[in-house]
Amino acid sequence: MALNDTDLLSQEGSAENILKFDDIEPVLEAQDLSVAYGGNTAISNVAIQVPKNSVVSLIGPSGCGKSTLLRCFNRMNDLIPSATVKGTVNFAGQNIYAADVDPTEIRFRIGMVFQRPNPFPKSIYENVAFGPRINGITGDLDEVVETSLRRAAVWDEVKDRLSDSGLSVSGGQQQRICIARALAVNPEIVLMDEPASSLDPISTQAIEQLIQELSNEVTIVIVTHNMQQATRISDYAAVMMAGEERVGRMIEYGTNAQVFGNPKDERTEAYVTGRIG
Repeated sequence: MALNDTDLLSQEGSAENILKFDDIEPVLEAQDLSVAYGGNTAISNVAIQVPKNSVVSLIGPSGCGKSTLLRCFNRMNDLIPSATVKGTVNFAGQNIYAADVDPTEIRFRIGMVFQRPNPFPKSIYENVAFGPRINGITGDLDEVVETSLRRAAVWDEVKDRLSDSGLSVSGGQQQRICIARALAVNPEIVLMDEPASSLDPISTQAIEQLIQELSNEVTIVIVTHNMQQATRISDYAAVMMAGEERVGRMIEYGTNAQVFGNPKDERTEAYVTGRIG
C-alpha cells in the first residue's frame, strides 16, 4: 500500500542512507548531534562528515532544523540562552564543544554569512577590517581588505567607495561585503544560511558563482530552499526532515548525483520532486 505524505514524514531516518568517507579525513564531522530549545528537541542524532574544499547543501522543508544544525558548526547556538547541545562536532582534531575550547576562536576559523545582508554601520573598509583588527592580525590592513574584497568578487565595484557606508550599496554587494568580512580572517570553513534568498536573480547568480570559486580555497556548508540552486553549486547534499513531532533528523546524505538523481529514501524523492515540502 502506498504511503501518504504524513506517513512519509513520520518515518525515522536510516544510518545506511548517510554517506561516510573511508578514504579521506573530513574537515568537519558531527556525531550524535542533538539540539533542544528549552524542553523542545529541534534536531536529533544528526551525523555528517564534510570533506575539505567541498560545497555541502543542507536541504529540506521549513522547520526541519537546517539552520539549527548549521549554527552548531561554529557554536552560534551558544548565543541562545535556552539552547542545549549534545553530541560532538569535531574540527581540527578537537571537539569544538569541549570545555577548554574558546567559541570565539572557533567562529573566526568557521565563519558565517546570514540570510539577510548584515553589514555593520561602518565604512566598507572598516566592515572588512573589523575581524582582523579584533583578532590581533598584524600586517598591511589595506592589503587584507583588498584581497578579501577581491576574493568576494566585489572589489571592482567598491574600490572607489571604501569610505562609504557598507549600507549604501546594493543588497547583492552588501552580501558579498559580508562574505569578504568573513574571509578576512582566513577561515577554513564558511557557513551560509540561505545567503541569496533576499536577492534578485542577477545578484543570486553572482553569489552562486562566488561560492563555486571559493570552494577551491575553503569548505562551504550552505542552507538553501532552492533545489535548483543546490544542484548547481553543491558537491554533496544532506536532506533534513521533521515529522509530526517537529524534531529534525537527517534522512539522507550523499553526492548531488545520488541525492537528486537516485535517492535512497522515498522521502528524499518526494521532496526533491516537489511532492512534499
